[in-house]
Amino acid sequence: MKAWILMLLALSAPVLANEEGGEKEDPNKVAYVALTPPFVGNYALDGGPKLHVYKADVALRVTGAEAQKLVKANEPLIRNQLVALFTQQTVDSMSNVDAKEKLRQEALKQTQQVLSQETGKPVVDDLLFNNFIAQ
Repeated sequence: MKAWILMLLALSAPVLANEEGGEKEDPNKVAYVALTPPFVGNYALDGGPKLHVYKADVALRVTGAEAQKLVKANEPLIRNQLVALFTQQTVDSMSNVDAKEKLRQEALKQTQQVLSQETGKPVVDDLLFNNFIAQ
């Protein structure tokens, strides 16, 4: 019986140490904040008979827990800015890899501008398209 008690104490010691020590979060830890749900909408509304649609899964790379909180707090503004950007696109700007990279960079720039206006700093380090479909 004593062996069991000693074994339980030995196994629980690291858990107790972590709880008491209160591990501090690394302020330089990189995190990815997914903007959910994915962006879905129309673009290139040129009055023609063909409807053009897009779907974009976007993630924002940030550094630190505070940056994550700022992104989440301002997500509606970020989403609004990105929807406006995506709907302004043409068929050419959504059709090849180079054009999509330019769109990604513009989306990052506009996201950083929104956050700079709201928080005083750009907050977001990078913007990634996890999935991007345009047809």
